[in-house]
Amino acid sequence: MHLENHDSWRADISPYERPLVKHSVRQLLNTLIPFFVLWLGAYMSLSISYWLTLLLAIPAGGFLVRIFIIFHDCCHKSFFRNRLANDIVGTVTGILTCCPYHQWRHTHTVHHATSGNLSKRGVGDIWTMTVDEYVASSRLRKLIYRIYRNPLVMFGVGPIFIFLIDYRFNRKKAGKKERMNTYLTNAGIVAIAGALCWALGWQSFLLVQGPIFMIAGIAGIWLFYVQHQFEDTYFEHDQEWDYVSAALQGSSFYKLPKVLQWITGNIGYHHIHHLSPRVPNYYLQAVHQDNAYLQNVPTITFLSSLRALRYRVWNERTKKFIAFKDIS
Repeated sequence: MHLENHDSWRADISPYERPLVKHSVRQLLNTLIPFFVLWLGAYMSLSISYWLTLLLAIPAGGFLVRIFIIFHDCCHKSFFRNRLANDIVGTVTGILTCCPYHQWRHTHTVHHATSGNLSKRGVGDIWTMTVDEYVASSRLRKLIYRIYRNPLVMFGVGPIFIFLIDYRFNRKKAGKKERMNTYLTNAGIVAIAGALCWALGWQSFLLVQGPIFMIAGIAGIWLFYVQHQFEDTYFEHDQEWDYVSAALQGSSFYKLPKVLQWITGNIGYHHIHHLSPRVPNYYLQAVHQDNAYLQNVPTITFLSSLRALRYRVWNERTKKFIAFKDIS
């Protein structure tokens, strides 16, 4: 989708690119307080029934996703107008979600600048091969790609590897400020986990935090996956790639039930977010509803999104994702 008048859509969206402190503070309160209360409730329920603990871990995991959305907005400088406020809140919520703020901000910025660009894959995105690339690959590379794309690996092993292992290390060419922020994040994670293990016992800590982490991690990776890996998404090489088309065709409108929309911070309006990352999450729905021409985008529901689990490789000829069995 090419918007003929780029100045027009920028003018339509720009009023929503100004975060309000009262909205941001309210979101912090209605996210952090329920999360900590649910975490405490899950711990206290250990003496009653672990099934009750697991039941409480589900909404707690949801609120951890919501904390990540706040972290995500801070990375885009869209949660507060003040840069220092974004940096502080982003670093703290990064510790809670095991994501180093400055490192993640860099890779995610690259993701926004290259999403859907076949010539610039590999930073902040999901590994995607074209049919021709897959066919031309060695048996070992095909095996590795199949393992990577296996849902049990991506959504089971993925959260553990990405959030607990990969994010603990600095990327190559990271500057001093970014490296120090990663060290601070790691120290914060160790301090909080250590204090809770000392106060509650390491077994109790793992029994509570483990399922909350996995629920949030699986949900987070799923959201990132399905928002770009739907059947007729957008991929073009650099010469044909267009930012607006990548945003509106390559980022889905994930139409979730209202409760899930709220808990995920409206991130289902991903086409709006990619069009303008400076729009705070609490304004994304308004941008979508107030501009009819932004509603003609790929729309998926929770049930229809489950089909994305079978998409594996990008067919450049048909401009669609296909399963391994469909490769001819």
